[in-house]
Amino acid sequence: MTQGHHHHVTTAEAEVTAEGYKKTLTRRHVQMIAMGGAIGVGLFMGAGGRLASTGPALIFSYALAGVIAYFLMRALGELIMYRQTSGSFVSYAGELFGAKGAYLTGWMYVLNWVMTGIAELIAIGLYFQFFFPNVPVEVAAICALVLLVSVNLFSAKAFGEVEFWAAALKVTAIVLFLVVGTVMVVMNTQIGEHQASVANLFASDGGMFPRGVAASILVLNAVIFAYNAIELVGITAGEMEDPQREVPRAVRAVVFRIVVFYVGSVTLLAMLLPWDQYKAGESPFVTVFDQLGVRWIGDIMNLVVITAALSSCNSGLYSIGRVFRAMANNGHAPRWLTKMNSHYVPYVAILTVAAIYLLGILLNIWLGGTHAFDLALNTASIGVLFTWGSIFACQIMLRRKKGNVSSLPMPGSPWTSWIGIISLVIIGILISFDTMTDAETGEVFHLGLYTIATIPFFALALWLGWLKVRKNVAKSELYS
Repeated sequence: MTQGHHHHVTTAEAEVTAEGYKKTLTRRHVQMIAMGGAIGVGLFMGAGGRLASTGPALIFSYALAGVIAYFLMRALGELIMYRQTSGSFVSYAGELFGAKGAYLTGWMYVLNWVMTGIAELIAIGLYFQFFFPNVPVEVAAICALVLLVSVNLFSAKAFGEVEFWAAALKVTAIVLFLVVGTVMVVMNTQIGEHQASVANLFASDGGMFPRGVAASILVLNAVIFAYNAIELVGITAGEMEDPQREVPRAVRAVVFRIVVFYVGSVTLLAMLLPWDQYKAGESPFVTVFDQLGVRWIGDIMNLVVITAALSSCNSGLYSIGRVFRAMANNGHAPRWLTKMNSHYVPYVAILTVAAIYLLGILLNIWLGGTHAFDLALNTASIGVLFTWGSIFACQIMLRRKKGNVSSLPMPGSPWTSWIGIISLVIIGILISFDTMTDAETGEVFHLGLYTIATIPFFALALWLGWLKVRKNVAKSELYS
């Protein structure tokens, strides 16, 4: 739909919405934002270490997480088609569970993206060293942050454009890899000392489950994290030109494509090389092409990884800016976060998040090493589990309170939402068993225990925060 052809636009949703946003995101933006958000460091970087620790069974972990992601998108689709808002699930939680629901969901989402953003920026710094070994991780990370903040402050359309091209690059890289990889497997190409073959899936003792079945279940929290950000469709709905038409399309297409990309890529990686050839901290795609002897493809993949991390962080800044503003409007965050600039962008909220990211990057210097990165990712996955759980809960409540009122109903409701919630709870419990083994020293770092240890700290902070904002909330019982 080109600009200017707004036949069916009512006065309320002309150019600027009631929430003060401009409807400038078109279909190509929306679909790419959702796909690009989910194709991030989790796939390009994380899959290597996960293959090394789990073996080919990782394929099942991605497929299982894909099913949960599909249910999630259908639950979210039902909510969006009931009502579009840039506050997304935070607004739904407020409407269906009251102020406390909106408060909790909002802050947990902020936690998720704060941790994700810090992890992505550190990843950018680490990858940048591949090209410029003398540039400190923190310097590259801060430069990336400045770039992203500038884009986001300019306009939603600028964000959409950058996101579109970054996501297009990622998607092209994955599609090319799927094609080239498939050809290599079919032709049994020699890769280093190994041959690409379907047999690699079953080559080791234990076949597809060299580390046992438990390993493929334990890895689920990392895998769910890789799918993080598909819920962005909900937030972009508030700035879409034509949500009635775009949301159902995005919901259906996104999950299908992402599952193909993830499950397809991991399956191919496991066929191209024996699983124990991959290692944590190196992109599995780079591993393959390095062993093949084509270093330059590895270089290109590293560039793609930097883009992936940039675009994922870009999406995070966009979404958290909108959610923060919705929370401030509800009285759950400081009032000054509601300020907009002349480009219809919640600039104060975005700058606040940027300041927190900066703090995280500086903390990384102090903590040092990869554990900061892994801990940030793991803490973020608690936020993801909570956000996803709240979306399922909102869908159940919407049916209970209002009946089937959406033009895109969740199939199999409420059972499908309950399956989603129960799966997320199980994955949450599994996080506490997560360990990382240091490749050089062999010492085990109990990552899961550290992650779980942060929960009481966050719970206390949330509770104290609630006591503080409770009185503001009474004054602003509006959930936009």
